[in-house]
Amino acid sequence: MRTELRLSIPSKGRLAEETIEFLKACGMDIYKPNPRQYEATIPSIPGLTVLFQRPTDIVISVRNGSVDFGITGLDVLEEHRGENGDILILHEALGYGKCALALAVPESWDSVQSVADLRAEAEVLGRPIRVATKFPQLTARFLEINRIPFSIVSAEGTLEIAPAIGYADMISDLVSSGQTLKDNRLRPLDDGVVQPSQSVLVANSAGLRNNSKALAVARQLLEFFEAYLRAQNNMSIFANMRGKSPEAIAERIFAQTTISGLNGPTISNIIHRNGDPNWYALHIIVHRSELFAAISELRAIGGSGVVVAPVTYIFEEEPPRYKAMLEAITQQTSE
Repeated sequence: MRTELRLSIPSKGRLAEETIEFLKACGMDIYKPNPRQYEATIPSIPGLTVLFQRPTDIVISVRNGSVDFGITGLDVLEEHRGENGDILILHEALGYGKCALALAVPESWDSVQSVADLRAEAEVLGRPIRVATKFPQLTARFLEINRIPFSIVSAEGTLEIAPAIGYADMISDLVSSGQTLKDNRLRPLDDGVVQPSQSVLVANSAGLRNNSKALAVARQLLEFFEAYLRAQNNMSIFANMRGKSPEAIAERIFAQTTISGLNGPTISNIIHRNGDPNWYALHIIVHRSELFAAISELRAIGGSGVVVAPVTYIFEEEPPRYKAMLEAITQQTSE
């Protein structure tokens, strides 16, 4: 019986780099003394070993319980997670690695603009449409739901060339910018998104139910992931305000549109160098997109010396996804 907990992350490529950067931004620097090793640690989480695996292997390892936690793409997870509930999604939107599994057809298929048009194309061909993909489960499910006659052509190499050389009619592949499709004279269907994807945090559900240490690590991961992600679209504003009282200043602030803060402004006395007792310091949090409007509103009601700073973390009383996790494993236990 192993005593350490394990977190698997992608071993190579852009997703690996972005995952390491994401963990670092969340205060979880990875310590890997030997770059050739496939193990590392996170000093801020004692007892947690980091493993580096292929995205598919991450899902399989979490599913069979040899790994407790994993970070991988939602596309790979949904393709390989299985049906027995061994994997629990703890956080479904880590905000990076965004792409989509989508259907793409040759540019020459002028009559095919939507998924429904594929049925007519199959009639023209006189056979099921051959679809090359690395995601046979998701692709087959999508085509079956849309009643498209098809056959799956499994492929491990470059998919975009498949229609050109004739071993498939179209493809189902991951798309981000779409430039690779265009370069190979393919185009995505307007309604052909099979599975939107981005990085997710998953866990072995049995491990969470039976190991209090795993629950504690899950909480720490979710605590910092959510606090970091919540902070990314917010800015911290400090300003000086003249007024008769904190309540009088708050009344002016609440009359505005964008500067009321998360729950309200923080207002405290300034020990002014001239001894003026009517100066106060104001602190509020505003959404990044409303920053200019917030500064304009502050100036309009007498704000001065405005300082703006990025927000690193915003912690709530309890991570919402941690509560959701507890409810999910409680429900599994009762079943």
